[in-house]
Amino acid sequence: MAVPGKKASKQFSTSMASDEDLQIYCQPCDEEGTRLPAHGYCTDCKEHLCKTCFKAHKINKFTKMHTLMDATNMPKVLQQPSTVTHAGLSDALTTPCLKHPKEMIKFYCNDHTEFLCSVCVTLEHQATSCKVNYIPDISGDIIDSKEYQVILNAVKTTSDKFQQILLDIKNMTHKSNSSLKDALVDIKKFREEINQRLDELERQIEDAVKVIEQENNKHLKSVETTCEEVTKSLNISSDKIKQLNTTKQADKLFIDLKLAEKTIKNMDGKLLKLSSNDIKEHNFQSNDVILNLFRTEKSLGTLTHKTLNKECQPGQIKSRQSSHEGKICVKTSKDESRCYITGMTLLTPDLLIITDGNNNAVKMVDTSSQSVSDQLQLDDRPWDITRVTSTELAVTLPKIQTIQFISISSNKLIKRHTVKVGGQCDGISCYQGKLLVSFIYPAKLQILDMNGTILTTIDEKIFFCKWPHFITCNRSSIYVSDRGKKQ
Repeated sequence: MAVPGKKASKQFSTSMASDEDLQIYCQPCDEEGTRLPAHGYCTDCKEHLCKTCFKAHKINKFTKMHTLMDATNMPKVLQQPSTVTHAGLSDALTTPCLKHPKEMIKFYCNDHTEFLCSVCVTLEHQATSCKVNYIPDISGDIIDSKEYQVILNAVKTTSDKFQQILLDIKNMTHKSNSSLKDALVDIKKFREEINQRLDELERQIEDAVKVIEQENNKHLKSVETTCEEVTKSLNISSDKIKQLNTTKQADKLFIDLKLAEKTIKNMDGKLLKLSSNDIKEHNFQSNDVILNLFRTEKSLGTLTHKTLNKECQPGQIKSRQSSHEGKICVKTSKDESRCYITGMTLLTPDLLIITDGNNNAVKMVDTSSQSVSDQLQLDDRPWDITRVTSTELAVTLPKIQTIQFISISSNKLIKRHTVKVGGQCDGISCYQGKLLVSFIYPAKLQILDMNGTILTTIDEKIFFCKWPHFITCNRSSIYVSDRGKKQ
């Protein structure tokens, strides 16, 4: 007879054949040297339990979800603990849980694609709501598997995409900077035909060129740094995955493959942002009338541009997408009235410019921090706003029949020159260096150059609008909102 308190031999269930050993005992207690009759059985732990352990099993937060069998239904033969071990198990499952650092990752939730420790499974991913697997049970076929090849190829493909983007941005930046230098040469030639009165205007446009060039170089540096960091990280991940596969470390390989898969998915956002460039090729367009009217002109000319886009390859990102969900408060301490936003334009994916009519202001909104980063007070109530260049905006001031030009420098809004127009200007849109402006009282559309010269006028008899408050356009069409007709 076994003596309580004395540790029994671990082989008692197979080596002893007396009548006493036909009775089933509590396996946890037996391991501690105490032999007590079994009162039930846990199908998850595959162990017989005494009355005390059986009751504690129902209470402990790590085991209360286990399936228990009472004495009537429990197996009548002592269950030997499995002698099968997974290759490298003790060494492989050593990754700490992010939520519970003292616990190791041992499980994988297929429903939430998350790695879990025992605490995570008990508290957040119970078997009744999630499909949870023990990693060694599902990692056996991962070596040289189809999933291994797919993820490894995806790592390489993602790395190649970043390298291609870097190459494209380098080429476009070089072309853009070269075009700026050519534009400066044209400016010098044009400057020789006029007198010293143009010195100040020349410096102004040179400053604009330098700002654009600095932005180009800053953007290139940012893209280069990001691509190099991502490429380095992906290469490290790829090498580690290959090594784990070579050394047949299935568990670690499974974890690293899943982590690499998540990383690749997260890279889509970076690829999208890097592909959505705003680099332009610039040319200097001289102002011929300045020779006779330079004393009244306020600009030496304009830098026209066209966006340099790389040719999209299959599978590459083709369009720029920006999104923000939620509310952003644009009221500031400078506001005296309730905000009334009538116009807005997205300058960059994270920079929104809006007009606040009630407070006679233009505001710069940082969508990433969800706050107003700068505010510019105007001479009158603004209505609509459009982007002219990457650093210049145009705003309509209907009551004083004026278009106010605004520039952005060092993340500050700065008032520039104004252009008087012939009527109450509401909507405004810029396309290919021309301004499209809608007017009410009477209703009409006008196409202007940047100096305010009227190029085309379309009255209400032609386009049948009553109150054309807003306007936008593309290569083939002009779109007008008509408040009078609710269209």
